[in-house]
Amino acid sequence: MADKQKDQDLKNAKEETSKTDKKAEKKTAEKKVDPKDEKIKDLTAKNADLEDKFLRSQAEIQNMNNRHKKEVAGMLKYDGQKLSTEILPVLDNLERALKVEATDDSSKQLKKGIEMVQQHMVKALEDNHVLAIDNAGEKFDPAVAQAVQTVPADDDHKKDTVVQVLQKGYKLEDRVLRPAMVVVAQ
Repeated sequence: MADKQKDQDLKNAKEETSKTDKKAEKKTAEKKVDPKDEKIKDLTAKNADLEDKFLRSQAEIQNMNNRHKKEVAGMLKYDGQKLSTEILPVLDNLERALKVEATDDSSKQLKKGIEMVQQHMVKALEDNHVLAIDNAGEKFDPAVAQAVQTVPADDDHKKDTVVQVLQKGYKLEDRVLRPAMVVVAQ
């Protein structure tokens, strides 16, 4: 009987050792990460990082394109600003010449020629979106006019209204090229 007991104890001990070894093997196997799985995780992380960088680059390119389109639109909108600004004094001189009294035939013909040139210049400016600021009788707006003189307000001219335009102002689209020089009622 003692031998049976020993055999049984030995058998139980072997089974327990076998169970313990299996558990240890499982734990060791769990602790040991398969190199393929490790590589897959690394590649997945790199892929996600590259995809994020790609999306950010695409967004930046789109933003650059939008900024470029806005800049080009602004340049086209105000394309003739420099030329228009340089032509305005010539137009002023033509208008001054038209105010001179013509008495004889040759001066009347000369005045007619000056008038035609002035009309063509005004039309050319208008065709290029340059418009005169004529605000006589309107409320004074310092954004489009410069007050160079004031006169007392009366029944005909209310306070803060433009009484007289001394020199026309001009706008290109919504930008003031030159403010009008005006007399304002105070």
